[in-house]
Amino acid sequence: MSADRVWAREPPLGPRAARAEAATRAAREEPCRYRTAFQRDRDRIIHSTSFRRLKHKTQVFVAPAGDHYRTRLTHTLEVSAVSRTVARALELNEDLVEAIAMGHDLGHAPFGHAGEAALDALLRERHGRRFRHNVQSLRVVDVLERGGRGLNLTDEVRDGILHHTGPGRPATLEGQVVRLMDRVAYVNHDIDDALRAGVVAPGALPADEVAILGATTSERLTTLVADVIEASRDADEIRQSPDIGAAFLRLRRFMFERVYLAPPASVEADRAGNVVRGLVDWYETHPEELPPAAEADPVTRVTDHVAGMTDRYALRRFLDAFVPREGPL
Repeated sequence: MSADRVWAREPPLGPRAARAEAATRAAREEPCRYRTAFQRDRDRIIHSTSFRRLKHKTQVFVAPAGDHYRTRLTHTLEVSAVSRTVARALELNEDLVEAIAMGHDLGHAPFGHAGEAALDALLRERHGRRFRHNVQSLRVVDVLERGGRGLNLTDEVRDGILHHTGPGRPATLEGQVVRLMDRVAYVNHDIDDALRAGVVAPGALPADEVAILGATTSERLTTLVADVIEASRDADEIRQSPDIGAAFLRLRRFMFERVYLAPPASVEADRAGNVVRGLVDWYETHPEELPPAAEADPVTRVTDHVAGMTDRYALRRFLDAFVPREGPL
């Protein structure tokens, strides 16, 4: 075979792994000489404008005063790291795992889940619609990126992005890896951030779960990642062992009760929700303020624009719209 006909090939994979050469796209493309289909998807995602905006989108704490708290971007990188570790140990496709992880939160609204909840409630009450960030993430890669042309990602990556949360189950084991490790990553790094912020005292973490999973972020991640690998090695799904899985669910429940749904995060979440609702009101009554878009439906245009905002841009637009300016009239 001549050199100009050599295409990129994947490293050895196990029998359960998804193969890039079998991947499909809505619009067919010629293969790349140097990158597999899943590598190309990953590159398209990390070069997208939506990916760059993740650095200024909330993970848990809205507009934290400090440089060491997680953002939606650092969360994405941590999900990718732990997911790739699991994929390599199970001889699954690391490139597919990485592409799904990099794209799974592209559709998140500003202010994290507080912004998502506010946008969903408003759309449901006013228009009978819902907002789910996984669905919006798929819309970002399918429609909104590249000036409305989308990224033309493979169906395997699109499926993993859509089903990283919600009732549906990913079609590939790689997608199942990201779905589970997304939760493992955010519970552990959110504990770290809550301890740093003083929201949770070191001794307040539940003793039984700490004894099982570990006292530090590193210990817990080591326990949880190793458990997923061993529990999934000979299974037809990605899963946790019963004891470790139950301890992890109890620790996750503790985080909801003591951090996610408690002050000060809950207080800031209410304020952030007011910003999101105010912006939707503003753009619905001032559609001329929306950027040009091919989308004809006015509600979808407003949703796309507000959901795509970073925290700081949303705050700036809210101030511009509703707060009087200083100075002479």
